[in-house]
Amino acid sequence: MGDVWTLTEFRYGELKKVSFELLARGRILADKLGSSLVSILLGYGIKEKDIDELIKRGADKVYVIEDPRLENFIVEVYSRIILHLLDEYNPDIFIAAATTIGKTLMPYVAVKRKTGLTADCTFLDIEEGTGLLLQTRPAIGGNILATIKTPFTKPQMATVRPHSIKPAPYDEGRKGEVVYKKFNDEVFSASTKFLRFVKNESEQINLQEAKVIVSGGRGLGRAENFKLVEDLAKILGGAVGATRDVVDRGWKPYPHQVGLSGKTVSPELYIAVGISGAIQHIAGMQSSENIIAINKDPDAPIFKIADLGIVGDLHQVVPLLIEKIKEYKKEAR
Repeated sequence: MGDVWTLTEFRYGELKKVSFELLARGRILADKLGSSLVSILLGYGIKEKDIDELIKRGADKVYVIEDPRLENFIVEVYSRIILHLLDEYNPDIFIAAATTIGKTLMPYVAVKRKTGLTADCTFLDIEEGTGLLLQTRPAIGGNILATIKTPFTKPQMATVRPHSIKPAPYDEGRKGEVVYKKFNDEVFSASTKFLRFVKNESEQINLQEAKVIVSGGRGLGRAENFKLVEDLAKILGGAVGATRDVVDRGWKPYPHQVGLSGKTVSPELYIAVGISGAIQHIAGMQSSENIIAINKDPDAPIFKIADLGIVGDLHQVVPLLIEKIKEYKKEAR
């Protein structure tokens, strides 16, 4: 079996957390195949500690390509380097995060390589007997999960939804190999040029970066009652999430949606208010570190994954919770 590759995201002098999530996925796959796990690291300003962290978090080998011309992401240049590496080493599997970079680079590489690509996967596994990559992703608006195989071309390529797995743990005792690669000037030529980065200020909410998320479901009863969720999120310094049903009803816009057809999140604290726990929603938040569920139905599926469950009328529980948090903050001053 060939190696399993993960694409490391290195931007503005630092490794992105999603790189460690990919290592967690890749380590599972490589162990099942009996293969090596390789991290591909492109960028400028890469430090030894960055490379070492990739090894400590699961990589057996790191291919490092550092050049000032890689400081900013240009798909032509990045893909050309990746294609050279693929031709030289011929890995079995190559995965990246379903981020702006991953969703731009991987289709480009897949077309040039004439291989398959499954986008926005929420689960990856190895098929017994064949060793093929099983790539599971939402389909038909998130109503079903489809599992896809690429049996005839290599590498098998996939992008993985961020926050769908916890980052690989840091293991001080791990050792690995580092390979520095150099390319000629021709590889860095491009028909496009990076001008500047302009942040999208219109995005009011960034659920995937929030440490605390308070989400509301149909149990709130009506749109006006979402103020309970908003007030609780505000006092906790968190973001507001919503179920698909809530978004479909027009109570909250789509950027707030958590679930297979929305955003996958993994905050330190996730509070589910009036959410029964449909599979579609649970798949989008089950990797949260701490889950608190508030629901009047003691048999609601959300309680099966909650670390703390409160059975009661949310219209009584949430105001009381807000009041107690305010009192605690006042006493703590």
